[in-house]
Amino acid sequence: MRVVFAGTPEFAKQALACLRAAGHEIPLVLSQPDRPAGRGMKLQASPVKQFAVEHGIAVAQPRSLRLDGKYPEEAAAARQALLDARPDVMVVAAYGLILPQWVLDLPRLGCLNIHASLLPRWRGAAPIHRAIEAGDARTGITIMQMDAGLDTGDMLLVEALDIAPQESTATLHDRLAAQGGRLIVDALQLAEQGALRPVVQPAEGVCYAHKIEKAEGLIDWAEPAAQIERRLRAFDPFPGGQAQLDGEILKCWRAELAEQAQGQPGEVLAADERGLLVACGEQALRLTELQRAGGKRLPAQAFLQARPVAVGSRFITPAA
Repeated sequence: MRVVFAGTPEFAKQALACLRAAGHEIPLVLSQPDRPAGRGMKLQASPVKQFAVEHGIAVAQPRSLRLDGKYPEEAAAARQALLDARPDVMVVAAYGLILPQWVLDLPRLGCLNIHASLLPRWRGAAPIHRAIEAGDARTGITIMQMDAGLDTGDMLLVEALDIAPQESTATLHDRLAAQGGRLIVDALQLAEQGALRPVVQPAEGVCYAHKIEKAEGLIDWAEPAAQIERRLRAFDPFPGGQAQLDGEILKCWRAELAEQAQGQPGEVLAADERGLLVACGEQALRLTELQRAGGKRLPAQAFLQARPVAVGSRFITPAA
């Protein structure tokens, strides 16, 4: 099958690799334009583009696909590239651009999206983060027939995955990426056989996974400990949990719920080899992995050896 692939981050790269390994012909890849990254802020190609270049696949990087939008020349060039590619289907995974109707209509089998949630729960940009933040017990992959709405199209394949108790976005992302790559290969095999059976998304249970903002990582110690702990896992690797102690901004990466403890929110109740015990609005958290500005992520014991913390000192929420 001739497959045009549209995607940008590592999650999408895994699916592209699976499609290539399955023997599908991939004449064209669409990916976001190169962005500044790293300490030197040098332009860096997306993981999907890097994979495509390494394997000799043509790449287009339009800033928009709207023919009547801000970049009509780029959109027109992308349209011609798509026409020349003559795709049977377009596979989309975390691409980052809205597909106008002309794109949805161009491939013979339309556009299939790999979405990292059990739709209609967590439509939108950050389904993995939001599932962990909300304390969901399960998530999964939905292969969806794309339409003009935001993740509203018919479901073609759905497979659930349990979220482990200490799961972070980093670890869950990797498991879902592998699952998504496997399922899209299965979906295309079924499509070739005419065996896909679209199912309309239910009207109940719709919610949206809004994009993660950096300011969400600022820890409010007046919140319940369980909520803060989930957010630390949800915001690993970005943006991490930020707290201020004695004028210094620290990153808090890992924590565990601790016994009921008395103290003001943010107050350090204990500091030992097990971690930093910090009072919250409800219960307490034991911080087990922290990081100083410019330093490495460290287990609490190593962190405390380099940066002692006095019992009775108090974490506060940094200014946004």
